[in-house]
Amino acid sequence: MNFEEMSDQQIWDIANPIMDNLMDASTHINHARHVRDFTERMKAIVTPEYFQRICQQYQSEKGYFSNRKSVALFRRPDSAAIVWKQSFTKVSGEYVAEMVLVYKNGKYLVDHVMVF
Repeated sequence: MNFEEMSDQQIWDIANPIMDNLMDASTHINHARHVRDFTERMKAIVTPEYFQRICQQYQSEKGYFSNRKSVALFRRPDSAAIVWKQSFTKVSGEYVAEMVLVYKNGKYLVDHVMVF
């Protein structure tokens, strides 16, 4: 799969439902659902204990994820980096949500994701 040959809409249509699931699973602190679209590399990093600790921390400090707006796509032959503007329920300001999407074994998978 060459991401450079995909349209913006194709990439957003793949990335948005994956990010929706990540954020909802994070809100509910559901590790299994959160990592379902992760590469093996990411699954090794985001252990159940690590995931629970990070979710509890951001929820106590910032609240839950709220509005998210598409900002930019960056294409590479073997991946796409996707960036959104993200808001939280307890704090004001604009945050960045980003994801690196890859295609492996017939599936689109997350090889990096972060909100900062």
